[in-house]
Amino acid sequence: MSKLFTVIYGLAAYLVFFAWFLYAVGFMANFVVPKSIDSGPTAPLGQALFVDLLLVGLFAVQHSVMARQGFKAWWTRIIPAVVERSTYVLLSSALLFFIFWQWQPLPGVVWSIESRIVSTALWAVFCVGWATVFLSAVIIDHFDLFGLRQVYLYARGKQYTSPVFKVAAFYKYVRHPLLVGFIIAFWATPLMTIGHLLFAIATTAYMRLAIQLEERDLAQVHGGAYEAYRRQVPMLVPRMRAGGCPIRQVGSNVGYDQGPPSHASVGEK
Repeated sequence: MSKLFTVIYGLAAYLVFFAWFLYAVGFMANFVVPKSIDSGPTAPLGQALFVDLLLVGLFAVQHSVMARQGFKAWWTRIIPAVVERSTYVLLSSALLFFIFWQWQPLPGVVWSIESRIVSTALWAVFCVGWATVFLSAVIIDHFDLFGLRQVYLYARGKQYTSPVFKVAAFYKYVRHPLLVGFIIAFWATPLMTIGHLLFAIATTAYMRLAIQLEERDLAQVHGGAYEAYRRQVPMLVPRMRAGGCPIRQVGSNVGYDQGPPSHASVGEK
């Protein structure tokens, strides 16, 4: 595979992801985008539930299966290893766009906040959620997470090395801040419809399950360092320890000032 094509492919996959990220904000907020979580023609309740749950299930299978080490070992016999991550990002983003397009709205209202102050506060929390997603990705090497570092090193003729297990910033308080950001963004809304609630419940349940698979892989890759980290740092809900420091040491070569654990995904892989 030529270096130029590899770079173009990796950049294209990243741009598709970034377009998905921006669209997702509008999709959840019912803002600007042509098709949002509460817009579009309605279908009978049973049909809408079936379609929406099927869409989330398809993403769950794709996102989790392609993230497993066994699948990647098989997959890289078919495609070059240098674009494995970019391909994962591209397919995940394309499937998410398909979910947005085919999502069946369920407009019944679960709650509706009339207070302008409370509504504004919820939108602020919504924005904090998306900011947490983006910043969490940056902390754990944004460009490696979405495949650009891999193709860049290949184009420069340098060997790829996996990120070192490190802990920093949000990762000192919870093991999966990126997923915490998604959960906040999916649940914080002044207008919760049945369809929005279904999306929030289904995706939260999937993320909770995906954590088990991801942490099994991380423990295999990083061994005792990750096991120590897992014992000391909560999964999703932060807790403070004496002196305000949530973690003191997670392994002989890992300190809380050195960077994050190397999670990976369009959520986390």
